[in-house]
Formats: sequence, structure tokens, C-alpha cells
Amino acid sequence: MNAQQQIIVPLDVPDEQAAIALIERLQSVTFFKVGLELFTSTGPKILEVLKSRQKRIFLDLKFHDIPNTVAGACRAAARYGVDLLTIHATCGKDALKAATEAVQVGATDAGVKPPKLIAITLLTSLSSRQLAFELKVPLELPEYALEMALMAQEMGLDGAVCSPVEVAQLRQTCGDNFLLVCPGVRPTWAQKGDQARSLTPAQAFAAGANYLVIGRPMTTAADPELAWKRICEELATVT
Repeated sequence: MNAQQQIIVPLDVPDEQAAIALIERLQSVTFFKVGLELFTSTGPKILEVLKSRQKRIFLDLKFHDIPNTVAGACRAAARYGVDLLTIHATCGKDALKAATEAVQVGATDAGVKPPKLIAITLLTSLSSRQLAFELKVPLELPEYALEMALMAQEMGLDGAVCSPVEVAQLRQTCGDNFLLVCPGVRPTWAQKGDQARSLTPAQAFAAGANYLVIGRPMTTAADPELAWKRICEELATVT
């Protein structure tokens, strides 16, 4: 897999029409993320659109609920045949374990391959200060992210979402077979926006990331295709 196939572009748009327009403008992108806004707007219809175009899908709904509810949601989501699915690590061990079992059941019932189940360690918009003062977590941020990832791994999840800043430590501790997905990645020429813990794509891959989620540098650009091309060129110079 080349670096271009390891970049996930989020369809952070309000409706199906806007999503299709972006998909068609970025035809060489192979992996798209469907998040809360678009899925709430379109339902599973947008997943069918992506599948009809042979695209890979990261269904980023970040489930966070009691074990029984999380299991039901994961079982339903697994039937769509998506590639990645997210759940908050802070659901706790019982919910994480229930989720891993549920995706297998849902996928088997539908005759599709189960999604890789990925735990959210800590939202990349949160800083160390917010973790301590707003969420009242006494651990240092890197340690907290690592603890969440290790708990997810222990419960049988396939990987974790973390900021690029935590990737190196998680890769070293969790080993090579644990998927690490990094949002909050910003090309050298892009603004960071509300991402508190960011690296460039080349830095994130070098630190051990498997997949990068890169959104606003492309989706808010006047010319998304040109922005995509610049990102690919930036990676080509270092790989």
C-alpha cells in the first residue's frame, strides 16, 4: 500500500449532494470518512454511493454508550461492510468487548467482512490543559492516550485513533499489528485550525501511523484537487 492509499479524506459536508460533488472532484482518493454530520443527514445511503464507486469507508460515528447499546449499534454498522468503525475507549472494558463481538456477528449475518474496530483515545481538539482542568483527568495527556489504547488492545480492538504526537509511543508499546489512525494531520502549507496536537503527513507516517485523516486542507480549499495533489507530492518527496 502506498502513502496515497493511506490517506483518508473526511466528507465533512452537510448533505449527500455536497458529498457526491466532493467525491467526484477527488476521484483519485480511495478512502473516505463518513462522520456524524453526513451520516445523520443521509443515513446509510451515502455508504452505498461510496461502495458503488469502489471506495473504502471509515464510518466514524464514535459510539459511546452502555455495553448493550454499543453492541447493538456496532452489530448494525458492521452489516454495511465498511472498513473502519470507531468507538470511544471511555465506554469501558465491558462495552469494548461487547463491541468486538458484535461487529463479528453483524458482519457474518450480512455476509461481509467485519470492519476494523478502532478506539478513540482522546479527541485531537483537546489539549493537556483541557484534559486536566476540564475533564479532571490527573494523568499527563500522552500517558492517558496510551492507557486508553492499551485497554482497547486488551479487549480485542484492532487499533486506536490518536493524535500524531502520540503515535510514536503507541506504536512502540502496542506493537506493529495495532492500527493507528491519525486525524489532526496538517501539510506543511496548511493552517492547524482547532487541532491542538498536530504533525505533517510525513512526520506522522515516520512516527508509525497506518492511516492519516486529512480534511480541511482539502475540503475547504478553493481547488480540492490541487490540495490533494500537493499532499501526494509532499509525501512523494519523503517516501
